Amino acid sequence: QVQLVESGGGLVQAGGSLRLSCTGSGSIDAMGWYRQAPGKQRDFVAVIRSGGSTNYADSVKGRFTVSRDIAKNTAFLEMDSLKPEDTAVYFCYAIIGGFTYWGQGTQVTVSS
Repeated sequence: QVQLVESGGGLVQAGGSLRLSCTGSGSIDAMGWYRQAPGKQRDFVAVIRSGGSTNYADSVKGRFTVSRDIAKNTAFLEMDSLKPEDTAVYFCYAIIGGFTYWGQGTQVTVSS
């Protein structure tokens, strides 16, 4: 069974930075993050594919950077210039063999 282990997150002031990491196993085709704020739906944030291509939500472009250490099956989400509206639970996901697996989620809180 594939498990994704997330780390990072926490409390930061507006304008600050945080880094999330997500480690999986197996032959991973893509890794990325969604986020869910209280009372809202889960929204796409960023993804990095095995070939290195990336996509970002418009709301985080230019502020967030997704990267990957293939040897360690780990993806990273560097979040800079954080805003209070970035506050949410961030869920890592990985696509392996056509299936999507999810991490347990990590809280990111940005204070104004």
